[in-house]
Amino acid sequence: MPANQTVASNDPVPYLVMLGTALCFSTNIIFGRYVAPEAHPFVLAFLRWTCVALILLPFVMLARKSRVLALVRHNLLLLALLGILGMGISGGGVYWGLQMTTATNATLIYSVAPVVILVLERVFKHRPISTREIAGAVIAFVGVATIISKGSAATLMALQFNAGDILIAAATLSWACYSVLLKSERLKSVRAIELFWVIALFGAFANLPFALTSLLQPQGMPQSVSGWQALVGIVVISSLMAFTGYQYGVKRLGPSLAGMFMFLMTPFGVILAVLFLNETLETYQIAAIGAVMMGVATATVPRRKLAAR
Repeated sequence: MPANQTVASNDPVPYLVMLGTALCFSTNIIFGRYVAPEAHPFVLAFLRWTCVALILLPFVMLARKSRVLALVRHNLLLLALLGILGMGISGGGVYWGLQMTTATNATLIYSVAPVVILVLERVFKHRPISTREIAGAVIAFVGVATIISKGSAATLMALQFNAGDILIAAATLSWACYSVLLKSERLKSVRAIELFWVIALFGAFANLPFALTSLLQPQGMPQSVSGWQALVGIVVISSLMAFTGYQYGVKRLGPSLAGMFMFLMTPFGVILAVLFLNETLETYQIAAIGAVMMGVATATVPRRKLAAR
């Protein structure tokens, strides 16, 4: 077995954490509906990761400063790249793309991310892709497409794509690269909270150049109390809780298995919209959610470990 291949764990904790992580990530859609229309996309992303870095700062300061400085000194380029990929292109880039395309298109494009992670790991880390993972990805993607198309193949075929979709596609590739690089051997022994703080800080700097022109303008900031409340939700739930869980999942399960749980963002988003936005749960959505769950389970349920390598 290749040394860099992560074996699925029989410990249920990482899988439960990734279920909760997918739910936290899906809240970004709900909060984003309130604040994205009234704030500049890169200002929103800058505020998001600056707040995360400030909240984590006291906890990081409890650790040895020399350890954090050594982490940055020895991995400066890698950490900067993670900030650009995970919080820059996949942060402000997504909000910018959503100003030019629909949430439906964005969700469909982003749902390809787990498949892209599988391919990247296969190409760059020579990780074998099992038939079960391929089958699970296909089943889950069909479920996502069913939700987006409202159960109609004609609706799916009628989708039109534009420049915003190109930005979302770039963000999807960026997120996949972030997921694979996060599993780097150079970061394996780093404490999760210290790593997250440094990446969040680099993420804030990655968004700052694009936010500067609008940061000091009134129309660049959230305009209402509900907008600022939504930003708090993005910071605490969609960022702190979601990214902490995702980093834990990548470390325990590997990028490919952890990435599979991102398929759940679409059905979770539907459920949250029903609960908090008074949307109606349709029959086709129930069937599609079942398909997504089955696909994720097919790809991620741990197999019995081999006694010998």
